[in-house]
Amino acid sequence: MGHREDTFSGSGDIQLYYQAWLPEGTLKGILLIVHGFGEYSGRYPAYVEHLPGRGFAVYSFDQRGHGKSPGQRGHINSWAEYRNDVRAIHQMAQASHPDTPIFIFGHSMGSMIVLDYILRDPANLAGAILSGTVIDPVGVGNPLLKIIARVLSALIPTFKLQLGLDPEGISTLPDVVQAYKEDPLVHGDSSARWGAESMKTLAWFLPRANEINLPVLFIHGSDDPFNAVTGTQAYFEQITSEDKAIKIYPGSYHEPHNDKDAAQVAQDVGDWLEAHV
Repeated sequence: MGHREDTFSGSGDIQLYYQAWLPEGTLKGILLIVHGFGEYSGRYPAYVEHLPGRGFAVYSFDQRGHGKSPGQRGHINSWAEYRNDVRAIHQMAQASHPDTPIFIFGHSMGSMIVLDYILRDPANLAGAILSGTVIDPVGVGNPLLKIIARVLSALIPTFKLQLGLDPEGISTLPDVVQAYKEDPLVHGDSSARWGAESMKTLAWFLPRANEINLPVLFIHGSDDPFNAVTGTQAYFEQITSEDKAIKIYPGSYHEPHNDKDAAQVAQDVGDWLEAHV
């Protein structure tokens, strides 16, 4: 397996850090990972260790305000910045590997970015995978926080807010939780503008499930304490496309790819990719 890291130009010419893991043999397809809030591209070892051996490259990048990329932690001016950043790395991967099927994967906040992206511009994508999808967020969507975010977004958009997500909720595995707590690249900061833009984006894609026309796979831990699995199941049912699938992992928390069934999750994703190339 080959590995490379570099930067690419995102929206507004910001230089964003990315990594790519490439198979040594024939390239069947590419999985472009869009990570979740407060984390970064290096937290998806299950996919990185499994997929290149099956002929799939994995591309992932640190979003603005995350990981090794610049920007105020957890801040955006508008959701379009996320969308355009994804478009930039999508086009880069496509130019590097012409005529290769590209699939997009989004976890948690990344699932919001991916849903927004595929509903607006699904061109040159072979399918999408949504993990820990933000459909029915628990706790962070309380009415008071929404009001504060909206007011401060207009007055002081960069004002820092803490989402207050408990690290214990990411995985049932104590080692994973401890590593998350000690990781210097992980943060819990958001901005008022980020909060307001997140709510606007969620409200935009929620009623548009029946407009999704790509093959889609949903992944969710049954005991996810951040985003209710029932929300994902309800959204899934609204998708009218026949090429859809959902995998619920019993007992897993918010990050099934970093939980007790991580190997099975990677196997299932690999199988789904194989079936769509």
